[in-house]
Amino acid sequence: MSEPATNPAATSFPAPNISLPLGLDVLRTYSGFLVCLEIIFGGLVWILVASSNVPVPLLQGWVMFVSVTSFFLSSAYLTLLVTGLADRINTDWNFLDVFYHFLALLFYFAAFVLEAATTAANRGAHIIQVNGTGKVMCTASTQGTIFTVLSEHQYSMNVAATIFAFAVTLFYGCSLAMGFKRWRM
Repeated sequence: MSEPATNPAATSFPAPNISLPLGLDVLRTYSGFLVCLEIIFGGLVWILVASSNVPVPLLQGWVMFVSVTSFFLSSAYLTLLVTGLADRINTDWNFLDVFYHFLALLFYFAAFVLEAATTAANRGAHIIQVNGTGKVMCTASTQGTIFTVLSEHQYSMNVAATIFAFAVTLFYGCSLAMGFKRWRM
């Protein structure tokens, strides 16, 4: 019998280019560890903003979008590496790593700035109960054009979310730098 004819179009694609190890070994690298930190701290940003009941949806809507989207995309990326499926997809994974982490860094930096603006716009305002009759807002200063009224609980949640969003921004920046180094090698 004769050999089956090979399709030249099927053999013309290059092998996938990935310099990270596949399987559980990826978790032993700095890049794998950073992706795990991105997922954990990004999930914390998501939880903290959502638990504050999103008091300023115009600003915090973007923070929620970025944190949820990045959480799922980073989880999918790590899953592809851990399961070894990245080796079966013919693409330049080093370039995709750099591209994804650049976009995530850009979006998370914007989310960090918006979350910090939401928290800073509180400017010492607090809500106190007056003789059980209702709530009265007391302000420390009213300078500026943006002013948010957050309860003490919401303010604390937003401060923590701002700190974690900054940390996630740093993690994405480090991942971008390491991915760029791998891509150029």
